[in-house]
Amino acid sequence: MKTLLRKYGVWVAAAILFAVLPAVFTSNFALTLLCKMGVLIIFAIAYNMLLGQGGMLSFGHAIYFGMAGYCSIHLLNGMAEGMPYFPVSLFPLFGALVGLVMGIAIGYVSTRRAGTTFAMISLGFGEMVTAMTLIFVTFFNGEDGIQADRWVGPEPFGITYGPQIEVYYLIAIWCFLAMIAMYAITKTPFGRMSNAVRDNPERAEFVGYNTQRVRWLAFSLSAMFAGAAGSLHAINYEHIGFESVSAIQSGAVLFMVFIGGAGHFLGPIIGTVLLVFLDSTLADYTEAWLLYLGLVFVAIIMFAPGGLAGLIVMHEPMWKTDVRLLRKLFVPYLLALGSSLILLIGAIGIIEMIYFITIIAVGRVDMHLFSIPIKVNEVTPWLVCTALIAVGVQGCRLSYPKVAESWNDAMIAVKARIAG
Repeated sequence: MKTLLRKYGVWVAAAILFAVLPAVFTSNFALTLLCKMGVLIIFAIAYNMLLGQGGMLSFGHAIYFGMAGYCSIHLLNGMAEGMPYFPVSLFPLFGALVGLVMGIAIGYVSTRRAGTTFAMISLGFGEMVTAMTLIFVTFFNGEDGIQADRWVGPEPFGITYGPQIEVYYLIAIWCFLAMIAMYAITKTPFGRMSNAVRDNPERAEFVGYNTQRVRWLAFSLSAMFAGAAGSLHAINYEHIGFESVSAIQSGAVLFMVFIGGAGHFLGPIIGTVLLVFLDSTLADYTEAWLLYLGLVFVAIIMFAPGGLAGLIVMHEPMWKTDVRLLRKLFVPYLLALGSSLILLIGAIGIIEMIYFITIIAVGRVDMHLFSIPIKVNEVTPWLVCTALIAVGVQGCRLSYPKVAESWNDAMIAVKARIAG
């Protein structure tokens, strides 16, 4: 029992989490947010199969997501007009087939090159498909996109997919199954060979593997799961438009994977949850939310290239060796976090005031900063924010070396205990 729990406990916990989330977050906004997260988790993990596992940076992976969505919408409309019925519950399989076929065709060409050349080819295909959505109006309907009604026929157990809660559980079930399938792929010999081609393609080719075929298969599987996500996206919104195949969608999933941690299976999940939440909530508080997302992305790339999941995994040797070592890091981490937070508050204050007087309300002086009414034409708020930045910078200069010192001491202790 303990062995089974250790082996499958995470998946059991994930299934329970998917089941109880709607009972915890009961508002319509929260349910909509959870549906969006579920769809994009599939898409992000699929993209991580390409980037994190296979080392292929794609700027056009949204075309498999979006094209599966378009085909799913057309299938919904066709069934409403008398086509043979295909269960809506199985639409992700249809979307996966669309993504797989496109992935095989485009991947055969794209994966003949690697590195920067592959990235440019993917960008070219992405721009081409985006242009097609605006040119071939009969199929794509231009900028307006296509709408459909997901309630088109009898589903098992009296399901109609009218209520959003039913759509949530459809997305949750397929998200859970896709996560299991993609995780299982990483543990196969193919998954390990994909890593080998990513890390050292010359050596993999020397021992007899066709690196282009490995990249092609990884590309096709990634496109297949992206297509499943695109089909769920179409069902969720009952609409698909050109933005779903555009560079914006490809860039968004790239952000999610990088911020969460490319190469770590948990990374895309963390990145998706964080970015979807920020995307849906920051816009209500600030007009400069895209700037903050960009700054977060730059900070992650510069200071934590392994992403948020990488930061978590760094501590694995400590909690496996002696959890007390983590406690010794608590105070240095707290001081560094406090200093960073002070610096961040001051910087946000300056950004918001500049944004207010130059873009939002030119000529006005009254605004709210952190729910505090201020006048931007007075010197006091500017001085306060500048002082916060100065204090935060000095705090970071003092606390960060302490973090590094404590970290090194903890790792020395880990090595000593392993050696002893």
